[in-house]
Amino acid sequence: MGMPGIQDAPDSARVLDQAHFRFVLGHYPSGVAAITGRNAEGAPVGMVATSFTSVSLDPPLVAFLPMRTSSTWAALGETGAFCINVLAADQEAVSRQLAVKGGDKFGGIGWRTEATGSPVLDGAVAWIDCTVGAVHEAGDHFIVVGRVEDLDVQKPSSPLLSFQGGYGTVASPALAASGVPELPEVVEHFRLVDALRPRMSAASRELGVEVVATALLDDEVVALATSGHPEPGRLPTRVGQRMPYRPPLGAAFAAWSDSERWVARLPPEQRPHARGLARRVRERGWSATLGGPGSLDLERALYRLPVNAPSSEELHAVGGLLDPLSEAYEPHTFTAKDRIPLRTVAVPVLGPVGAIRLVLTAYGLPALSTYDDLVRYRDTLLEVARTVQQGA
Repeated sequence: MGMPGIQDAPDSARVLDQAHFRFVLGHYPSGVAAITGRNAEGAPVGMVATSFTSVSLDPPLVAFLPMRTSSTWAALGETGAFCINVLAADQEAVSRQLAVKGGDKFGGIGWRTEATGSPVLDGAVAWIDCTVGAVHEAGDHFIVVGRVEDLDVQKPSSPLLSFQGGYGTVASPALAASGVPELPEVVEHFRLVDALRPRMSAASRELGVEVVATALLDDEVVALATSGHPEPGRLPTRVGQRMPYRPPLGAAFAAWSDSERWVARLPPEQRPHARGLARRVRERGWSATLGGPGSLDLERALYRLPVNAPSSEELHAVGGLLDPLSEAYEPHTFTAKDRIPLRTVAVPVLGPVGAIRLVLTAYGLPALSTYDDLVRYRDTLLEVARTVQQGA
């Protein structure tokens, strides 16, 4: 044992023992990703990596670490594009098939292509389509940095993990937003979200925007699930993200519940305007808000709120950015000739007796939308809600 404050000399033999190195690092679990692409002849090629990681948000960059001797990486490097496929817990056989050298790696595996032409595997949790941004040497591996060209979640489910030389899995954290109490009604919300996930993913792909499912829990509107991604420059929604249930926020929930509880949060002179918002949403059957000078400030403030028990000071800061009388919330009319600075379009998911259960919101829309865009957002979300309601 060394003297206090003095470290023992490292065991260089142990550090250089590759089997021991692999054994120790195997105690750190990692996700399993299939790296797919094309060779110079256009044929699909693929490999498995447990070294995939995100690198940067602005610009969006990811990375993985292939061995320098990898023939698959050599092929991908020539064509300059690849797709990261996050494998699902039930895709262990796919992982094993792609990990084998030689043979028909894609035999029996369904796939399609997206932006770069690289294979996107059927059944993967998510895919990230990339072009090669940089390659760095690192010992017996390369560090390949990819520029993200497109990405999406196609099967929200538990991912496949690599741990101690074998495979494992874990329950998706998106099923339990941080700080949300496990009350019977909350469990029912999550059950409904599970049913919504595939349809939310399909809707976000069709619309090209983020689709968010929120629930009213006590005095907060909480994001329970999200799919897709917003326009560049807009902050994505975090699972568990909260916003205060106070006019003008949360009008869709107020429209199909006790709206007076919502209205009463305002001074008496502002309450008639809030009642009008809730009534307008109920009559239309959907909600819409417009972007404005302060909308990005509000989005940033909501994004900064902790997902677990935000303080009263943090909630007050958000409240200070709200204008209950703003005309950006639930505008009276939309006409076919308008170019509309839409911020959100939302619809209710109702229960058997008409009580509101969730709200589905199209978020992160382009700076300007047409009237036809508004109709498309609305009708797509209404169809998702209707399908779930019929199956409830």
